[in-house]
Amino acid sequence: MSKSIAVIGLGRFGKKLAYTLYEMGSDVMAVDRSPEIIAAVADNVTYAIEADVTNPEVVKGLGLREMDVVVVAMGSDLTASIMSVMVAKEQGVPYVLAKASDERMGQILKRVGADKIIYPEEESGHRTARKLMSDTFLEFFEIDDNLCLLEIKPKPEWIGKNLIELNLREKYRVNVVAVKDQSEMRSFIDPSRPLEEDTELLVILEKSDLNRLK
Repeated sequence: MSKSIAVIGLGRFGKKLAYTLYEMGSDVMAVDRSPEIIAAVADNVTYAIEADVTNPEVVKGLGLREMDVVVVAMGSDLTASIMSVMVAKEQGVPYVLAKASDERMGQILKRVGADKIIYPEEESGHRTARKLMSDTFLEFFEIDDNLCLLEIKPKPEWIGKNLIELNLREKYRVNVVAVKDQSEMRSFIDPSRPLEEDTELLVILEKSDLNRLK
């Protein structure tokens, strides 16, 4: 089932994030105060809404309580970011991710309720979208135009089964290159060893096959 994600603030990061999430099948609400930006993105998201997010009543009227995730992507506007984070959490949004321009802003947004803070120099919209789209994705790295490297948690139905039984290469078109458990990454893989809840897998696959792992 696709996630419903609101992206508030459509600068370069927010716009790329919204586009990528929508391309991956997510239900995306894109919000910005600029009518020109809203008009430009309308065909590339599910909903595009022009709104002054410095006004708490306007933010409350966005219907954020229906979202699985809210991304507050206004790294240069502390007031609007605080308002959006607070309202999202007050309305019961399970996961609020906020962009911050510096550590001080990040600390403030964390204090008012953000579940995770991201910094533009450390995260790209594309990479963040990949991680948001699946509860199993821990890290996403682009290798080239076609391939990517993922660090993932086992799906619930994988736990207790070994790699031979799972046949991941055939079913998901992924190649397991390392296994991490008990904080140790090992390139030697015992395919007969059952996966546990705290096991992490490092896999390589083509980007076109990412949806198989959602």
